[in-house]
Amino acid sequence: MFEMREGETLLAADPAGLGPDGHVVFIGRIVSPWISREDCPKNMRAARESGRTAEVLIDQPYRPGLQNLERTSHVVILSWLHHAPRNLIVQKPRHASEPKGVFSLRSPARPNPVGLHVAKLVALDIEAGRIEIDAIDVLDATPVIDIKPYYASTDAFPEATIVGRDDK
Repeated sequence: MFEMREGETLLAADPAGLGPDGHVVFIGRIVSPWISREDCPKNMRAARESGRTAEVLIDQPYRPGLQNLERTSHVVILSWLHHAPRNLIVQKPRHASEPKGVFSLRSPARPNPVGLHVAKLVALDIEAGRIEIDAIDVLDATPVIDIKPYYASTDAFPEATIVGRDDK
């Protein structure tokens, strides 16, 4: 359970209790070495530094969609961070000097807890629906929403910055 910190704000209605409108389906699950929030790395950089790999297991009906994925070196995984609170709209991270709006953070606590992970594709077994990746920063059994190829030519912006960043 998450504890409120000074300066944080909740939404009037928790999005988890609202009716669905996008009909999002989970296409599989992540097999992660991380069982508890306390052990889970804060981000993909920390996950890579741990040296522990992970797997994405794709459910049978979606496995044909993996065709030709082996041609890419890296993948973008969209996950559903199902343990995160959905009603926290202003947060005060432990490392930040002031509260921040959820949309200016990469925190899992958000109205739609979608995780975005760029991982190196280590191995692919389409028949088994198994994708081995170099690292992951989510808990074991986290649902997967989608997988996309990562294109450095269009997805990377080396000049991107955040002014006054205090969450290094």
